[in-house]
Amino acid sequence: MKKIIIPLLLIASLFSCGQKKELTVLNYVDCFIGTGEHGHTFPGATVPNGMVQLSPDTHLMGWDASSGYHNDDRLIYAFSHTHLSGTGIGDLGDVAILPFTNRKDTIPVATFSKKNEKASPGYYQVYLDNYKVNAELTSSERVGMHKYTYQDPNQRNMMLNLSHILQANWGHSISENSSYVIRDSSISGTLKTNGWADDHQISYCIEFSEAIEKSTIVDGELKSLQIYLQFKEAKKPLYLKVGLSPVSAEGAESNIRKEIPHWNFDQVRTEAEQKWIAKLAKIQIKTDNDTIKTNFYTALYHSYMAPNIWQDADGQYIGMDKKKYTAKSSTNYTVFSLWDTWRSFHPLMTILEPEKTKDWCDNLLQKYEEGGMLPMWPLAGNYTGTMIGYPSVSILADAISKGIYPDNQELCIDAIQNSSIYRPDMKEKYKGTRQERISSEYVKYKNALGFIPSDKIAKSVSYGVEFAYYDWCIAQILEHYGKKAEAKEYTEKSKYYQNYFDPSTKLMRGKNADGSWITPFNPKFSDHEHSDYVEGNAWQWSFGVPHAISDLIELHGGKDKFESMLDTLFLTSSEIVGENKSSDISGLIGQYAHGNEPSHMMAYLYNYTNSPIKTNLVLKHILNSFYTNNADGIIGNEDCGQMSAWYVFSSMGIYPLCPGKDEYEFGLPLFDEVVLNLDNEKQFKVIRTNGSDTNLLVKEIKLNGKTYQKKFIKHSDIMNGGTLEFIMSQPTKKESENTKEWLSNFNK
Repeated sequence: MKKIIIPLLLIASLFSCGQKKELTVLNYVDCFIGTGEHGHTFPGATVPNGMVQLSPDTHLMGWDASSGYHNDDRLIYAFSHTHLSGTGIGDLGDVAILPFTNRKDTIPVATFSKKNEKASPGYYQVYLDNYKVNAELTSSERVGMHKYTYQDPNQRNMMLNLSHILQANWGHSISENSSYVIRDSSISGTLKTNGWADDHQISYCIEFSEAIEKSTIVDGELKSLQIYLQFKEAKKPLYLKVGLSPVSAEGAESNIRKEIPHWNFDQVRTEAEQKWIAKLAKIQIKTDNDTIKTNFYTALYHSYMAPNIWQDADGQYIGMDKKKYTAKSSTNYTVFSLWDTWRSFHPLMTILEPEKTKDWCDNLLQKYEEGGMLPMWPLAGNYTGTMIGYPSVSILADAISKGIYPDNQELCIDAIQNSSIYRPDMKEKYKGTRQERISSEYVKYKNALGFIPSDKIAKSVSYGVEFAYYDWCIAQILEHYGKKAEAKEYTEKSKYYQNYFDPSTKLMRGKNADGSWITPFNPKFSDHEHSDYVEGNAWQWSFGVPHAISDLIELHGGKDKFESMLDTLFLTSSEIVGENKSSDISGLIGQYAHGNEPSHMMAYLYNYTNSPIKTNLVLKHILNSFYTNNADGIIGNEDCGQMSAWYVFSSMGIYPLCPGKDEYEFGLPLFDEVVLNLDNEKQFKVIRTNGSDTNLLVKEIKLNGKTYQKKFIKHSDIMNGGTLEFIMSQPTKKESENTKEWLSNFNK
C-alpha cells in the first residue's frame, strides 16, 4: 500500500480551527447516525474491514435487530463480536459477553441511559446502571478487547452466553455448541449456527487478565447455554481479549498472539484510531458547516465497515466448499452486499482503495473457483442467494474498465459466463438450503425467451431489467479480453430490458408468457416479494438501465418526453398502494425512493435532458434532507456502505452513473474544496467557486485550468491528479422560469 501524502500528525490537527481542544477527523464521525429508524447500523468498536465488530446487542429480534442495536433501546443483552452494518436481514451476534454484579434466576440483562453512552471510531463506552459497571470496548482486525470497571469490587462477575444469537425468530438457530474448554484464565471453543448463512462456523478464544475464581455452567439445551464466571475481589479493572477465527479455536488464540499480545487497552484503542484516521484522511473537505462535515465523515466511516476480513492472521480460512485453505495472493473476505454496493460503494473504492479493489475482485473469483458460481451476498463462507441477478460481474467490469485487473484472466472469463446461465447442478448441490437460490429459473427464462414471464414467476421485471445491465457488464469484460463474438452475444442480451417497456405507460411492466401485458396495472402498487418488482414498484424500476440511457430516451420519444416522465416521477404523489407494500420503499420524493438502491441513479438522469439544472435541485434536497446528524439520519437501510458512498460521491459533485464505464457524472458539490489523497501519492482536488445555497447552476467546469465541455470526468483524470473546478451561479432567468412551476410542486 502506498503511503498517504499527509503525515498523521498534520492530519490530527487538520480541523483544529484554533479551538483549545485539538480536533481530529475522528471528531466528525458520529457512530450513532443510522442507529435509529431503519438505518440498521451499530455504534460499536471495529477497525476498517475488520472481522471483529464488537458492539452492544440491544435488539435481538425483528427487522430492527439486523445490526443488533437500535437507538431507542435501553437494555443491553450482551456485547457480541460480529455484526452487519445496515443490512435488511440479520444474522451473527457471535460470542456474547456481559459483566454483571448479581444473578437472579433469569439471564442477566443490563440497563443504560444514553447520557452515559459514547462511541467513536475504534472505541465504545457505556455505563451499566443496574450493575454499576463501566464497559469499554476496542478492537484490532480479529481481536476484541474489553475493559470492565466494577463499582463493587466484590461483585466482579461475567456471563458468556453461548446461546446468544440475533434474529432467532427469523430462523437463526444454533446447531453446535459443545466444544468449549475452560482453563485457569481462558475459555475457547467453536459454535455453529444456521440462519441467513446456512452453515456458519465461528471459533473463539477468550483470555482474561486474571484467573477465573469460579465458573458455573448452565448447560441445558443449546438455546440456554451460559457460562457464569466469578473473579476475585479487586478494585482494578478486569480485561478481556476475545480472538475470533473462521477455522479453529487454535487459530483464534494465534490471532490474539499476533495482534494483541499485551494487556494495554489504551494502546489498542490508539492503534484502532490511527487506522481510522489514515482511512478518513484520504479525503479532506473544506467547509465552515460542521453539520455537513459530520455527515460526510460519518458516511466515509460507514463506507469502511465491509467487506470484512474472513481469515486468520496466518491466512487460513474456510472456503465456499467448506474446505480449509490458506490465502496466497489475495485476502479472503465476507459480507459482499453486491446488489446494493455495485452502484456507489465499489466505484468509490476504485478511487480510494485500488489495491483492495483488486483483492476483492480476486476474492470473488476465488469464491467462484471454490463454490462453482460467482457469489451474490456471500456471508461467512456461504452463498445466501440474496437479492437478484449476478452482481459480481459489475464489480469486475468496473474495476477492469479502470485498469484494475484480476490476476487470472481465463478464470474471470469462465466465471462471468458460467454464472450467467441456468445451473441446475448448483440447485441440486444446495437443494433444501437457502444457498439453492444461487441459481434461479429467472436466468433460464431470460435466456430462452428474452424476457421473464410474470405469470410463471414473481419479481420478473426487476430481474429482467437488472439482468440487462449485468449482461452489458459481461460484454464489456469480454470485449476487453478480445472475446468479440461472445461480447456481441451479451450485448444483444443487454437490450432485453426493452421487452418490458410499455409504450402506452412509458414504464417497465410485467408480461405474460404469451407476450400480453399483465393487468390490472398500477405503477404505484407494491407487494413485497410477491409482485413483478423487488422492494419497489414500476416507478422505481423503470429507469434502471444505466448502460442504455440514450436508448431509453429514444423509447420515450426524445429528451423532452423523457424529462416530462422524470418530472412525473419526482412530482407525483408519494402514495404507495398495496396491503403488503415493501418496507424498503422510503425516502420518497414523489415516487423516487432514496432509501433503496434502484433509485440512486435517477436524479442524475436530468443531465441527459434539456434541463440539467434539475439534477442539482433534486440533489440539494436529498443531500440536505435525507442525511442528517441524528440517529435516524439515514433514510433507509445503510446497506454495507452503499447509502453512505452515494453521499460521499454526490457531495463531492461527481457520481458513477454506470459502473463498468470509467466515467463519473457531474452534480452538485457541497464543499468549497475537496482533496483526494490518492494511494499513488498524487492529489486530486475538486474546487467550488461562488458556491452558496442558491448558486445551484454549474456555469462552467474547468479541468486543470482549462474549460471542460463533457458532462463527466474520466477515472484516469482523477487518478493522474489535478484540479476540477465547478464555477457556480444562480440559474438564468430562462432556467428559473422553466423550473418555477416544477420547483413549486417539488417544495410541496
